[in-house]
Amino acid sequence: MKKWSYLFILLGIMILAYPQVSEWYADWQQDRLLNEAESEAIAPSTAQPANLKSGYAKVNHLLNEESEQSTSAPAPVQGDILGIITIDKIDVKLPIVEGATRDNMRSAAVHISETDQLGQAGNFAIAAHRAHKYGRLFNRLNEVKIGDIVKIESRGKVFEYKADNISIVEPTDVSVLESHPNREEITLVTCDPLVNPTHRLIIHAERISTNISS
Repeated sequence: MKKWSYLFILLGIMILAYPQVSEWYADWQQDRLLNEAESEAIAPSTAQPANLKSGYAKVNHLLNEESEQSTSAPAPVQGDILGIITIDKIDVKLPIVEGATRDNMRSAAVHISETDQLGQAGNFAIAAHRAHKYGRLFNRLNEVKIGDIVKIESRGKVFEYKADNISIVEPTDVSVLESHPNREEITLVTCDPLVNPTHRLIIHAERISTNISS
């Protein structure tokens, strides 16, 4: 009888510890990806703009999931590392991985593959979870204001963008991903933290400079 009691106790401890272990693994993955990106092991995006509506629907489905409490076992990130996004205002520094998948979004920001390419005319859209842990992923994105700077480092260059529009939209509003052929833009997408978690917080920014990374 004591043997079964010990087994049940051990099982209970494992269930309680799982969310913390899963978060630790995701943070380890994030650090690994950042180290790879900082070593310039960065691949150019090969994705091409396609069906924005279906691509955005996939991202929204993933954003609706509580990644921190997922019951599925963590798995390695799949997809090329495209660069590093930095927002000094909110102490964000994240790897950007090609493609929105459950495992990619546990540890990184992801390029919405149906949008345009980094460093080219168009709209390069990036999504990330807000997460429950303060400061993790896009948890503090609601603190970004008009005029704040977003930097993306990729393949030896640093692209600087200035936030020029902030909005909260329904998840079906795909217009936030539309591009303007004469402008280089980025759009950051996450859950709305204040009004309605089913809606999306959108930060739009336009490129203001490109520098060689040191």
